[in-house]
Formats: sequence, C-alpha cells, structure tokens
Amino acid sequence: MPHDRLTVLTALETQGVAPVFYHADPEVCLNVIRACARGGAPVVEFTNRGDFACDLFGEIARELQKTDPEVILGIGSVVDAGTAALFLNRGARFVVSPCLVEDVARVCNRRMTAYFPGCGSVTEIGRAHELGCEIVKLFPGASVGGPDFVKAVLGPMPWTKIMPTGGVDPDAASIAKWFGSGITAAGMGSKLITDAAVRAGDWAAIEAQVKTTVQAVKAFRAK
Repeated sequence: MPHDRLTVLTALETQGVAPVFYHADPEVCLNVIRACARGGAPVVEFTNRGDFACDLFGEIARELQKTDPEVILGIGSVVDAGTAALFLNRGARFVVSPCLVEDVARVCNRRMTAYFPGCGSVTEIGRAHELGCEIVKLFPGASVGGPDFVKAVLGPMPWTKIMPTGGVDPDAASIAKWFGSGITAAGMGSKLITDAAVRAGDWAAIEAQVKTTVQAVKAFRAK
C-alpha cells in the first residue's frame, strides 16, 4: 500500500532518527534496511550514489513493497528534478537534497510526495516553506551553526521543523543537545550504521544500535 505524504511525515517525526545509507549490493541493502525497521526506524533514506543507483533503488523498493510493506524508503542526494522523477517512478516515498532545489520541490508536490531540502540559512528555510516543504534538512548540520542555529530559527519561526544531518551522533549527550534545541528528527549515517557492522554482516548489531538510538530519542522527549 502506498505511503502518502502525511503518513511519511508522521512516521519520520515519530521515530526521530532517519538512517542514511548506501551500498552497491542489493542483498546488503535489504539486510540493513530491515535491521533498521526492526530497530524501530522503518523510514530510511537511501542515498543516490554512483552508477545505476536508480536501478538498484528500484530493485530494493520493489522487493520491500512485497516483503516489508511497513518500510518507508526514500532517496537522498538528489540535486535535480529529472533525477527526482526517476526515483519517484521507482517507488521513492520521500526525496532529500543537500541543497534547496525549487524544481525538485515542484516535482514532489505534483506527486504529493514529501521533500526535505538542504538549507543552511533562514532565507533558504523561508523559501522552502514557501515551496511547501514541511521538514527542512539542516545541512551540514554542525557546520552551519548546530543546535544554537536551530534555537535561533525557532524563535521567530516556531513552526519550522528541522532535521539536521551531519553532526548528530547516536548517543544520549548528542541527542539531548540537538533535540533540546527543538529539532524534529535527525539524519544519521555511518555512526549509526557502521562500516564495520556492514562488512561483518552483523545485522543484529545494526538493529541494536538503531533501537538504542530510537529509544534514546523517545526517552529524551518524555522528560
């Protein structure tokens, strides 16, 4: 069953942690994504990397729709409308960019699909809102001001929902610092899904790390 935009946004906000991942082997990808889902993070960002990434994504998405319909798979590192359309036609449930691309926002809006553009200034965030983006990706999160920047933005623009990627670690101290500033969710890559665990095929370790991180977010929000 297709996931509509509101379902995707609600699921991402609920889990709080957005795993960000890429691997060239489809079996590895499926194992990692399923481990994330078992750990409480079924919303996963697969990044657009290398040749044939679109075909790889389509293969993975098709399999997950049959076997793991609760998984909400989106695509990241999209910087143009044509690429966004290719991935949308292969089942992407949301689109993420490192920068704000207005044509991508328009393509996603036509398909009623969530778009998370990378923003590094208040002006870009305001423009993203104008284009209908419910959640903005703060990127690179630590380099553009970190939690202090988030707090500063939410002062005059309290309706802003921010998801930093880059600088948020899967530990209680980092989670407290960032979520304490008011973020909605956080993208996490290799510190959440470690290269060592992937190389070892230790899917249980990935599941455990994701579960611990998701629970840490929930615990902080419950305070």
